[in-house]
Amino acid sequence: MTNNINNKVAYITGGSKGIGYGIAKTLLARGMRVAISSRSLDAAKKAAATLSNDAGRVLALGADVRSADSESKAVKAVIDHFGQLDVLVANAGVGHFSPIDQLTAEDWKSTIDTNLTGVFNSVKAAIGPLKLSEGYIITIASLAGTNFFETGAAYNASKFGLVGFTQAIMLDLRKYGIKVSTIMPGSVSTYFNDHVPNDADNWKIQPEDIGQLVADLLLMNPRTLPSKIEVRPSKPGK
Repeated sequence: MTNNINNKVAYITGGSKGIGYGIAKTLLARGMRVAISSRSLDAAKKAAATLSNDAGRVLALGADVRSADSESKAVKAVIDHFGQLDVLVANAGVGHFSPIDQLTAEDWKSTIDTNLTGVFNSVKAAIGPLKLSEGYIITIASLAGTNFFETGAAYNASKFGLVGFTQAIMLDLRKYGIKVSTIMPGSVSTYFNDHVPNDADNWKIQPEDIGQLVADLLLMNPRTLPSKIEVRPSKPGK
C-alpha cells in the first residue's frame, strides 16, 4: 500500500452494521471500493444499498467467517467483482458473557469459532491476493484482549488470542510487503450483544471513529507500521 487509497478494494467481514458498517462508510468516502459480508445476505444487501447506489463500488456478500470454505468463496467473489483485494478488515465478532460455572459449551464454541478461528479463516483466504497487492490486514480486537473481567472467560480468551494471532502474523507477513495491525477498541456505540445504539451512547466511540482510524492506518507512510492500537472513549461514561 502507498498513501494513495483511491480505488483500492477492502473486504470487511461483519460489515452490515456497527463498526464494520462505519468502516465501510468511511473508506467509501475516501474513494475506496468495498465488499461487506454478513451471515445474512439480505442484511448485507440492505446495508450496501444505504452505503452507495453504485454497485461498482459496493459488493454485498453472504458469508460465515466460521467456515473456511465460506471465506474462500467470499474472497473469490471479491476478486471476481473488483479484480483485486488490497485490504482485509476482519471485524465480524460475537459476545457471550457468563461466569464459568454458567458458560455453556455452545457459547464458548460460538465465541472462539467467530472471534478467533473466524479471523484465521478470513486471513488464510485473503493471503494470496494480499501478497499480490502488498496489502493490509486489520483485525478488530478489543481492550478485552488485554483487560480481563468477570463473566469474560470466553470473550477474553477469544480477544487475547486474536491480539496474539495478529501480532504473530504481522511478523510472518511483513516480508511479503503485507502490513498487519490490530485495533483494540473500548466502549463503542454498536448493536453488539443485542444493544441498540441510543443518545445515551454519545460518550462512546462511534463506528465512524474506528473507520477514520482504519483510513489513517492505510494513509500512513508505508515505511511505518502501528501494529497494535488501543482506543477508548476520551471521557468515561456517567
